[in-house]
Amino acid sequence: MSSNVRKRPRMNRFMVGRVLPYIILSFIALLFLLPMLWLVLASFDGAATLTLKIPEEVTLSNYTSTLASSDNQRSFGNGLLLALGQALLVVAAAGLASYPLSRYQLRYKRPFMYVILFATGLPITAVMVPVYQFFLYMQIQDSLFFTILFLAASALPYSIWMMKNFMDSVPLELEEAAWVDGASIWTTLRLVVAPLMLPGIFTVGIFAFAGSWGNFLVPFILLQSPQKLPAAVTIYQYFGQNGIVQYGKLAAFSIIYTIPAVALYVFGQRFMSQGFSFGGANKG
Repeated sequence: MSSNVRKRPRMNRFMVGRVLPYIILSFIALLFLLPMLWLVLASFDGAATLTLKIPEEVTLSNYTSTLASSDNQRSFGNGLLLALGQALLVVAAAGLASYPLSRYQLRYKRPFMYVILFATGLPITAVMVPVYQFFLYMQIQDSLFFTILFLAASALPYSIWMMKNFMDSVPLELEEAAWVDGASIWTTLRLVVAPLMLPGIFTVGIFAFAGSWGNFLVPFILLQSPQKLPAAVTIYQYFGQNGIVQYGKLAAFSIIYTIPAVALYVFGQRFMSQGFSFGGANKG
């Protein structure tokens, strides 16, 4: 009788310990799902408010007016230009930088990697004031090209760190076999290393694209012309004066705004899911 009494508190603590994490995770998931549900419902509601409710009349007017606006079309184009430009530059530069860091025994390799690691944690807000002063001094403010360069430079430290880890997973024996066959370093990089690095390339590219696509601070400070602002900045046009917010159009704009990043992730998922299966790659 006494042994059963002793076991019950232990069983209760065991059950609480197993159920409590699921309760906490469910609560966190609910905090994310409710805003997403409001976003979807409000985008089809012509009289949307902050209240979470089913639209009395489902309409596509929020989407049509958002897509028909030439200013919105231009802002989405600017955002794609910034994000794709940054992603391409980051992938190319990080790939070239990660190769010697992965393959060569450099004298100052460890301190350099520590510098890169430190730069990954440096908040971009800490450098925006001197960067803005530099842009003014060089008279390159309000330039999409130089804004892309700065965005790429700010994303390089973490991208190099990630790309190096992927590069370390590529067997060196494959490159040596290509060199024996007479291939140059550039040919080896292009035909041997790059195909095996596709998961890493897409991971770094998606990271760079998403970082630029959702970046509000940098283009807001470095670009002054309304015609050059990306969608991450122009989304605030729906927060009108005197506290008037166009919730329906804001929700539709937000959903359209997420499509490029989600589409790129879905497209790259099949490459990233392949992982690195180099087992037996250097046999035969």
